[in-house]
Amino acid sequence: MKSGAKLLLKEPVVVLGGLRVPDLISSPIVPSSTTCFGPRGVLLTRDWLYICDTGHHRLLAFRHEGLSDKSIATFQIGQSDFDREGRNGKGPPSAHSLNVPTGICLLEQDTIGLAVADAWNHRILIWHKLPQADNTPADLVLGQIDFFQNEANQGRSVPDATSMHWPYGVHFDGRCLYVADAGNRRVMIWKSLPKKNNQPCDLLLGQRRFDCRDENAGRDVSAMSMRWPHGIAHYGDRLFVADAGNNRIMVYNDEPQSMGAACDLVIGQMSFTDCDHNQRRYAPTAATLNMPYSLAVCAGFLMAADTANSRIVGYDLDQLEMGMDASFLLGQPGFEDKGDNRWKPAQADSLCWPYHISSYADKLLVADSGNNRVSVWSVDK
Repeated sequence: MKSGAKLLLKEPVVVLGGLRVPDLISSPIVPSSTTCFGPRGVLLTRDWLYICDTGHHRLLAFRHEGLSDKSIATFQIGQSDFDREGRNGKGPPSAHSLNVPTGICLLEQDTIGLAVADAWNHRILIWHKLPQADNTPADLVLGQIDFFQNEANQGRSVPDATSMHWPYGVHFDGRCLYVADAGNRRVMIWKSLPKKNNQPCDLLLGQRRFDCRDENAGRDVSAMSMRWPHGIAHYGDRLFVADAGNNRIMVYNDEPQSMGAACDLVIGQMSFTDCDHNQRRYAPTAATLNMPYSLAVCAGFLMAADTANSRIVGYDLDQLEMGMDASFLLGQPGFEDKGDNRWKPAQADSLCWPYHISSYADKLLVADSGNNRVSVWSVDK
């Protein structure tokens, strides 16, 4: 790890869903109140830790107080019991069912609520208050006309201002709601929290029209185009989008105000027109990315889940510039190293396809999907 950051601990503070040091012999992931299968979302609040247990199609909730490796989930949403699994609980979609849940974020405004990207139901579920009991129904749905529909783009061949296709990430900056509508290669923006089901968004990033879903807006890679956007974060007036398919992070210095607004700089590539993973190298460097799926701001860094490189990298928020080097590294011994669990059996500090990260105070949370676990790290700058 280069100068500028350090980990307070050599291992995570807490590991949930899977073992800190897994057994060498793998076994089937049986759903329970302590197991996860390919988790792709995690959120820590003052009172709760929520996990999008993606492979089991459910949301698990653990009490924050006393959180440890041995913690047992207090409640779940999406299944009839902890030992059940299946898309939409093996039934039709509803206000409390899930089908490949991925992104998750806190909604802090008049009340403290929750938003979950229910990716294969092609919708966002919103709870006006944090759920605290089994199968608490969501209050509002975006992307579908009601809680009982789940077709991509509402059954149409092209999207509009309301529809979604594989919405992977969701983010709230205190005023605007953002959805990484990955299958439509765009980010949808509501200028305030939606008040009704299926409310249309106000503008888009990545496309110039509501009815277009072409990769890179049907043109060459540019400062406005996207290919599989997944993660979103903000810091002050700056907005960040993890454009996984173009192997880069798009940085907007001010809140976008127009359809298809261009970003101001990119990280992971040396120009707006480059898009190759690891900049056409086999091995990564401090300046490259390979399918970054998630972003978070923590301890003065813009953190990125550099998913296909099985690492977390961080960039000093006070020195952001085009094509910059990362100065924070987690999961690999050096910036030129890659490999799922460093090409070895999983260890407490190794990563295998981390799909999501989030932060709470000085804590960095990692959905270590390939290891079927979530880890919580203490970070200081």
